[in-house]
Amino acid sequence: LGNIPNLEEKRIRSNRTKTIGIITDFISTTPYSGDIVRGVQDWAGEKGRTVLLANTDGDPEREANIWRTFKAHRIDGVLHVAMYHRVVAPAAGDVTMPTVLVNSHPEDGYVYPSIEPDDFGGSFDLTQHLIALGHRRLGYIRLNPILLGANQRLEAFLAAAQAGGIAESDTIIRLGMEGPVGRETNYVYREALDILSMSNRPTALICGNDEMALQAYLAALSLGLRVPDDITIVGFDDFRTVSLALKPELTTVALPYYDLGWQGADMLDQLVQGKGSETERRILRCKVVARRSSALV
Repeated sequence: LGNIPNLEEKRIRSNRTKTIGIITDFISTTPYSGDIVRGVQDWAGEKGRTVLLANTDGDPEREANIWRTFKAHRIDGVLHVAMYHRVVAPAAGDVTMPTVLVNSHPEDGYVYPSIEPDDFGGSFDLTQHLIALGHRRLGYIRLNPILLGANQRLEAFLAAAQAGGIAESDTIIRLGMEGPVGRETNYVYREALDILSMSNRPTALICGNDEMALQAYLAALSLGLRVPDDITIVGFDDFRTVSLALKPELTTVALPYYDLGWQGADMLDQLVQGKGSETERRILRCKVVARRSSALV
């Protein structure tokens, strides 16, 4: 009959808008981090929810204004989405509404439920994968130390190497990049070239992410080395534009971006209904994706 439901009237009756907000920071910083938002949107589509998306570009004043706007729209809750894994302190000001942190966890002194990837576990499993292939001398080019995930991945590499009986003298660790996020100074190619030129070079080279692994491939190519015949190279993230384009295809670890979004939205919905926990910290597994760039020694 052409009838259109009056959503405002329904909202008044239920005291729920069925609308959630997403606050993001640097939406293009990490490849595929947009899949977090896609996971939220797919969840919302299935559950009959509306999503309002706002990007802060890392500006605290803009973030505070977004919180006020969300409050004015009387939305049910907020997903505070970090585009790279980190510790955050949402600038909510005097705004109080159900909030879940996604791809992050709160600073000490703040209480928010959160969901984030297990960077430590993924890196540990990746190192174990290499040790199981017989690699006993390992190179590691680390991500920017300013990143939480970078430090967790390095710590896991060291822990797995020690657990696997790898001597400290058989691990070569180099800094691949440093500086402000998005404006880093990049040393990856130089460091990969130096490691691969060693007379007693490692049999496997672990890179902090897949884009770094691409530069390691180029360094190996410039030295006439074949992957994986002469050197195994692995990455992290499963940035498929790189991991599947490289030949041989890259062994890496997949970040569960889509699941972070979907499950984060579901956590928020439970919180809105009074069923969730304000102190829950959910950590999602990062799975090793074994491809042809890693091989038996």
